[in-house]
Amino acid sequence: MTCFPNLEFDSLTVTGDRSMNSLNSVPKFTCHSQARSCRKLFDLSAEIKNLGILLLNSGNVLKSSLPSREGWPRASCVPPGVSAPPIILVRKSSSVSRVSYSFLTHTSNMFPIPPSNTPSNILHTYIVQLHPQGLTTSLFPSKLHWHLSFLHQTLSSHQHPSSRLLYSYASAIQGFAALLTQTELHLLRSLPDVVAVRPDRLHQLHTTHSYKFLGLSSGTNGTWVKSGFGRGTIIGVLDTGVWPESPSFADQGMPPVPKKWRGICQEGQNFKATSCNRKLIGARFFIKGHHVSSASLSANMVDEYISPRDSSGHGTHTSSTAGGVSVPMASVLGNGAGVARGMAPGAHIAVYKVCWFNGCYSSDIVAAMDAAIMDGVDVLSLSIGGFPLPLFDDSIAVGSFRAVEHGISVICAAGNSGPLQSSVANIAPWITTIGAGTLDRKFPAIVRMGNREYVYGESLFPGKRLPSAEKEFELVYVTGGSSGSEFCFRGSLPKAKVQGKMVVCDRGVNGRAEKGVAVKEAGGAAMILANTEINLEENSVDAHVLPATEIGYAEAVRLKAYMNATRHPRARIIFGGTVIGRSRAPEVAQFSARGPNLYDASILKPDVIAPGVNIIAAWPQNLGPTGLPEDTRRVNFTVMSGTSMACPHASGIAALIHSAHPGWSPAAIKSAIMTSADANDHRGRPIMDGNKPADVFAVGAGHVNPNRAIDPGLIYDIRPDEYVIHLCTLGYTRSDIFTITHRNVSCSGVLKMNRGFSLNYPSISVVFKKGTKSKMITRRVTNVGNPYSVYSVKVKSPEGVKVRVKPRRLVFKHINQSLSYRIWVTSRKKTRAKKTYFAEGELTWMNAHNNFHRVRSPISVTWK
Repeated sequence: MTCFPNLEFDSLTVTGDRSMNSLNSVPKFTCHSQARSCRKLFDLSAEIKNLGILLLNSGNVLKSSLPSREGWPRASCVPPGVSAPPIILVRKSSSVSRVSYSFLTHTSNMFPIPPSNTPSNILHTYIVQLHPQGLTTSLFPSKLHWHLSFLHQTLSSHQHPSSRLLYSYASAIQGFAALLTQTELHLLRSLPDVVAVRPDRLHQLHTTHSYKFLGLSSGTNGTWVKSGFGRGTIIGVLDTGVWPESPSFADQGMPPVPKKWRGICQEGQNFKATSCNRKLIGARFFIKGHHVSSASLSANMVDEYISPRDSSGHGTHTSSTAGGVSVPMASVLGNGAGVARGMAPGAHIAVYKVCWFNGCYSSDIVAAMDAAIMDGVDVLSLSIGGFPLPLFDDSIAVGSFRAVEHGISVICAAGNSGPLQSSVANIAPWITTIGAGTLDRKFPAIVRMGNREYVYGESLFPGKRLPSAEKEFELVYVTGGSSGSEFCFRGSLPKAKVQGKMVVCDRGVNGRAEKGVAVKEAGGAAMILANTEINLEENSVDAHVLPATEIGYAEAVRLKAYMNATRHPRARIIFGGTVIGRSRAPEVAQFSARGPNLYDASILKPDVIAPGVNIIAAWPQNLGPTGLPEDTRRVNFTVMSGTSMACPHASGIAALIHSAHPGWSPAAIKSAIMTSADANDHRGRPIMDGNKPADVFAVGAGHVNPNRAIDPGLIYDIRPDEYVIHLCTLGYTRSDIFTITHRNVSCSGVLKMNRGFSLNYPSISVVFKKGTKSKMITRRVTNVGNPYSVYSVKVKSPEGVKVRVKPRRLVFKHINQSLSYRIWVTSRKKTRAKKTYFAEGELTWMNAHNNFHRVRSPISVTWK
């Protein structure tokens, strides 16, 4: 029995180092045929302590010794009638880590497809892509009637075709989403004008100070003034919806709604048409894909608004980060106090709710992209993703190509699957892919142990204003048994052991703030959240429900050593409030997904990083700052971390550039963001990734710098047709390219006419395969700075490589003039067979008369 397509392993064991760079194989798995649906999402793990058995039954963890961490990928839900997820057996190895995650790297790319022995009458959602100039389309009065005709020819029952149709698409793709049985699916695939059929996939959701950290200010020569604060630009946000009453979406001082806007303010549960205004100009919700895939979960569903109103807070947070207006005296329970502003406070926001309690279905995402293109947005922001997919099988990639053709910049989160190699998602070259970095803002909450030594931690609990929160307590760390007490599961902590004490909880498996609720329910007085070896020194702070702090792994080792050596260990937490500017930043967030690009080594991903750790932004007023039902506190702002938070920072910056340069293409805007990015931190030192300098697979071109991005000097522009040529160079078939681009091309002819073609990408990635010693790459830059400009090239060659550039000087005589240059990259490295090597450098065009214009491209070299 096979749970996932193309995966038919038998018995395998896992051996590998901690980073899984030497992964030899994958855990054994079999299928459990009793389960019918997924009732609960959960995080899978990594640190292996003993023999770990993970049994998934209806999506519930029945037994697990596999601790986890927040932000790691969640298991895909299984639709009704499909066999359950696997049993995973893992053997202990002291050098093994992230074992079950390495398994998911191979499986969660694919939403489960019903195996051949699935009952033929079970319905599943499929996205059907049609030929945009289909032979049969002229026979019908509308595209909708045309789409229904395919169902009419396909349905094996006497149902009306409209009862199976979920969405009819016209802009993001030409086609529809529908419920089909296996028999109907096979019949539909054979019909003329059907280009591709993809199963519906479940995707997951991957600021009072960040605008200051990025150098945005209201000064005369600042980016905000140059761009009019983003006025006239419309940012479309695909997420969990919006809380329209948040002060971040007030429209005082906003300009009128742009005349080009064609969207609506869709009414629904607790959401009226009057909920929109000149700031929040549109709101829609898309639930059909979620609804049919979650029908069997109705008894266990989280209460949600069937409307654009946000039930979880994620969409409100991301929307306000991208384009929220100025809100004075914003804070989280007094922490991080200041003026809250989005990146483009003058831009308009349109919200498309596609994510619900169990994730975001691709059928709903495509429907939202379809609507957004027709509505007239300028920027699309998607803090959504999973694992990398082939472009022809990735609905976000396909829909975003159509958006880019319409002049819309598409900004996507890289994903939270770091630091695993090749985990970066949303890898299409026309998408701007954003990783996450840190800010220079800390919220110290230091533990003073009974031996008078200190352990550094951080927290957003408002303990500085509550003297009782800093009281000294006896320390306790409850271990042993199978209840998960070391992780502080709800109901796992005996009151007799924790009453009135400070409880140490290991991070992983359940939510960080949820552990505090468990401690409080058991009578605990305070909590120390201790990172495990998986999380190392990463600190994602929370506004806990009781006095609490989070400490890094090294500090956790010290704390536990003190506890083991002391008969009655004691400690107190000293809350330090908010501290700005004393720490190195940015640094790469450990959870930020990494390259290299799994499916296209010639395109470096992620493109850049942006602030994504401990970001303060707007929050629904009916939720506590932790988002937990037990949290009765109410706030207008809270803190979140993830590439989900980094993405809207870049989306807002793209909106600023679009406002300043409305004629620029999405590729030009992306180029401006990439070539102006910072390779060094705010102290002028290399950006760090843990205890080592970050490489290009972690930061891409670097950290966003909006003040330089709005005036980049030169840009690397790309026409949509050039993406088609690029796909030909990758060996994509005619059918695959048509699926992605709706362009019917003969690659043999295209490549003949474009010998030596290389995509005009702002970063440079070279792959040397066995027997290859030299490569020539062409790039084309366009002058968008001063009419008469002279640039000279400066190259930092990767180790083991010689780089030659010709010409070494570019002389521009007018604005929008384009000049080309060539790069010869020659390998001098002796390599061993079956081993992959990496090296990196950079190429920078320096303006001879204006030091501000430094147009930098990272160079990545791989030997395979």
